[in-house]
Amino acid sequence: MKKQITKWLPTAKVMSLFSVLLLASCAGKDAGQEEGAGMTPLETDFIQLSAGDANSTHSYPGSIEGSVNVDIKAQVTGYLEAVYVKEGDYVQKGQNLFRIKGEVFQEQVANSDAGLKAALAAQTSAKIEVEKLKPLVEGKVVSEVQLKEAQARYTAAIAQVAQAKATLGSSKINADFTLIKAPVSGFISRIPNRIGNLVTPSDATPLTTLSEINTVNVYFSMSESDYITYKKETQTEKSVTLILADGSAYEHKGKLEAASGNIDRTTGSMPMKALFVNPDKLLRSGGTGRVVIDHIQNNVIQIPRTSTKDIQDKFFVYKLTDSNTVAMLPIRVSGNSGNSFLVKSGLQPGDKIAINRIDALTHGMKVVPKIIKTSKTTK
Repeated sequence: MKKQITKWLPTAKVMSLFSVLLLASCAGKDAGQEEGAGMTPLETDFIQLSAGDANSTHSYPGSIEGSVNVDIKAQVTGYLEAVYVKEGDYVQKGQNLFRIKGEVFQEQVANSDAGLKAALAAQTSAKIEVEKLKPLVEGKVVSEVQLKEAQARYTAAIAQVAQAKATLGSSKINADFTLIKAPVSGFISRIPNRIGNLVTPSDATPLTTLSEINTVNVYFSMSESDYITYKKETQTEKSVTLILADGSAYEHKGKLEAASGNIDRTTGSMPMKALFVNPDKLLRSGGTGRVVIDHIQNNVIQIPRTSTKDIQDKFFVYKLTDSNTVAMLPIRVSGNSGNSFLVKSGLQPGDKIAINRIDALTHGMKVVPKIIKTSKTTK
């Protein structure tokens, strides 16, 4: 048994050593092949950069609101007796919307009217008393004090008539409030209350909301730097486009206005709004979209999007060096124009950057450069 063990142990060691050498040889062969492939110059197209004017676009998410949004609330307390409209209806200014049960308010009107009539009668009586006493005072039949007392009662009667008229007017106003009419034309929102519900002026939820959407406002915020750029530009009109929720562009152009006079300190942004006409009633309050604003930038470098490499939200390009190698450089972009990025920093006019084989290039790699002549880098 010992002889067999002695016989097989050297053989196992030899086989193990042979395996290690074989693996090392294969690894070295593969590494040599990769190194050789990496040293082969790669034919690559380059463009030479130049500066010029560019039309860039900036887009901002926005919320759509009607030019007039009115919460319809009850101005008197009572039970809802009638609803004349349905949710989603378009109503005209002055159209009947709701009616609150109004018998008690009609009784108040009748009571106030009766009070006014009584006050008018008292006023007439007091006036007659004054007219009767005037000749008696002149004939020294009664004292002047009695006339003054009658005149005071007449003055009080006049005040009571005015008070009664005001009470009657208030009662009529409350009675009129039982019929709720549309203050503006627009679309009816949700109607949470039903016939028979008690409604009051203090209700947190309105009877409905009425939105006038012949013109709509799209509210959004732009950064302070974008706002400064916008104010510095000299164009009198801005090309403002609205991208709808389905990705299509709204057919009417908008007008840009500031929605506030100050920059929001908490966000560092400027509230803005874009006004759009809405003849077809396509845009509705509560909707969303993206406001796209065109900017003209002068003396800026444009590079194709395809010439950049995006690594962790940072952009890089491959620049051709004097030794026909490429250097991977970080750049900063200030926006985009069509299929091009606008370079903020990292490149200069006259630099040559690769426009193909971006994924195959590495920093310091030898290349066979081919300069592509182009009048615009946006192509």
